[in-house]
Amino acid sequence: MNTLISLSAYDLMLASLLVLALVGLTVRLNLGIAQQLVIAAIRTTAQLLLIGLVLKQVFETAQLPLIALMMLVMLTVAAWEVLSRQKRKIKGWWGFGISGLSLFVSSFLITMIALFAIIKTDPWYTPQYAIPLLGMLLGNTMNGIALGMDRLIQTAWQQRAVIEQRLMLGQTAVEAIREIRHESMRAGMIPIINAMAAAGIVSLPGMMTGQILSGTEPVEAVKYQILIMFMVTAGTGFGVVAVLHLISKRMFDSRDRLRFDQLLAEKMQDFGQQ
Repeated sequence: MNTLISLSAYDLMLASLLVLALVGLTVRLNLGIAQQLVIAAIRTTAQLLLIGLVLKQVFETAQLPLIALMMLVMLTVAAWEVLSRQKRKIKGWWGFGISGLSLFVSSFLITMIALFAIIKTDPWYTPQYAIPLLGMLLGNTMNGIALGMDRLIQTAWQQRAVIEQRLMLGQTAVEAIREIRHESMRAGMIPIINAMAAAGIVSLPGMMTGQILSGTEPVEAVKYQILIMFMVTAGTGFGVVAVLHLISKRMFDSRDRLRFDQLLAEKMQDFGQQ
């Protein structure tokens, strides 16, 4: 296999010209997103360079406290990202707790299972494996959890009158919201199902592509990609189930009464328009 070809700053500048060309096109078409594109490109460059320096230090030291701190930061940021994508936010710290717990179940625990039972690294917290695996799981399960949470809250809010009618007709809280939970579960799982169905035919997943570019044998890269796809799928499914269950429990009181006023933040955009 060929060795990895190093990229210079000049090479990256050439690639950035493509983004600048796109910025010019959006300005010409008066789309109003040129500033967002420039800011996003700058943030991408700064954040990736910074994480590269951090990972270099972590890989060289391989100390468990430092690795655990980095994993905790990743989990915390992912939980906030889930909340930031919600149109209707859960009141107080409940939203962060629900998203954080769901991500812990779906990403952290599955990463530990992979490190201990499948890859069997020695030590188990070897940063070259632990951090990338957790990062890939968090990045993918975060999207599924965010979609499922948003669909559940949005649909339940729009159909709150229907839910209350079902409760008055004698249905339990679980029965009244069952169909909405099923649709929310489907919404959260669609991205990863599509990714699995298209992998290897429509697209070459990122981890596999990176390993091949770095000189890894294609078959070995494929094995790792299959492992990641299965882990991400399981993590997304468990995470979406967990977040839907927790929100559904919080959505009703002990007497099966709908309580949006206690669940959602008071000041939210377009509340008065519903």
